[in-house]
Amino acid sequence: MATNAPHPDFAYLRELVHSHSQNVLDPSRDYLFETRLARLLRNRDLAHIGELVERLRARHDGELARAVAEAMTINETSFFRDGRPFELLRTELLPKLIERRTATRRLRLWSAACSTGQEAYSLAMLLREHFPLLAAWEIQIEGTDFAADVVEHAGKGRYMRIEINRGLPARNIVRFFDHEGEHWAIKPEIRAMCRFRQANLCQTPLPFSEKFDIIFLRNVMLYFSNDSRRKVLAGAHRLLAPDGMLFLGSSEQPADTSLWTPILAGGTCYFTPKSCAKS
Repeated sequence: MATNAPHPDFAYLRELVHSHSQNVLDPSRDYLFETRLARLLRNRDLAHIGELVERLRARHDGELARAVAEAMTINETSFFRDGRPFELLRTELLPKLIERRTATRRLRLWSAACSTGQEAYSLAMLLREHFPLLAAWEIQIEGTDFAADVVEHAGKGRYMRIEINRGLPARNIVRFFDHEGEHWAIKPEIRAMCRFRQANLCQTPLPFSEKFDIIFLRNVMLYFSNDSRRKVLAGAHRLLAPDGMLFLGSSEQPADTSLWTPILAGGTCYFTPKSCAKS
C-alpha cells in the first residue's frame, strides 16, 4: 500500500501518538504506520496515510486521533509471559503476603498494561490452582490498557488456539477453559476474578482509590520518555500497599530510584515502595 505521505505527515502522526499515549516513536519506525493503520484506513474509506493526515488536520477529529494512537500501541502478550515472576510469586511471595492478609482475607492485583488479558488471567489461574484457600477470600484483579479494542477482547476471555498455546500449561487449558468451536473461553470462575477497563497510565487520576498488593507494569514503558516513566511509576507508588510488590519488564528500571527498593530473587527482580519517599 502506498502511503502518499511526505515526511511532515509522519512527524505529525508521531506527535499525535505521543500526545495521546506518551509513546515515543522513532522516525526509523515510520514504516509501522503503513501496516498498523491499514485497517483503520479501510474502515474510514481513506485511500492512504496522506489522506488520513489531511482529515486529522482539517477536522480536529478527537475520536479519529485516538483511534490512530490506539492502533500504534504495541500489544504483545501471552499467558505466563516470562514465567519467573509467576514462579517467584508462587513459591515465596504469595505465601508470605497471604499470611499478612489473613485478617482482611482480601487481595488486590493490577495488570497495568493488560492488552488482551492473558497476564491478568494468568494471575487468576495461579491463585486458584496453587492457593485453594483463597476461594473464600475477596480477590480482585484489575486489568487496564490504553486501547479500547484489546480491553474489550480481554473482557470476553475468548482466545484462539494459537493464543492459548503460547505459554499456557496443558493442565491449565483443561481445568480453566471451555472449548467453544474455534475458540477457548476462560471459565466463569476465573473471569469473575478479573475486571478490565480502559485507562491511560500517563493521565491522572487513575480509576482507582484503593491500594494494590501486587502491580504488574511490564513492558509498557519501553517507548516512554523519562518524564512519562517517572509519572507512571509515581502513580504506581501511590497505588501500591506499603508492603506490596511491583514487577517491571526484565529490561525496565524505575526512573526515580528514590521511590523504590529493588529486590533480586528467583532469577528476576521486583520492587518494593520506600515508605519514606514522597510520590
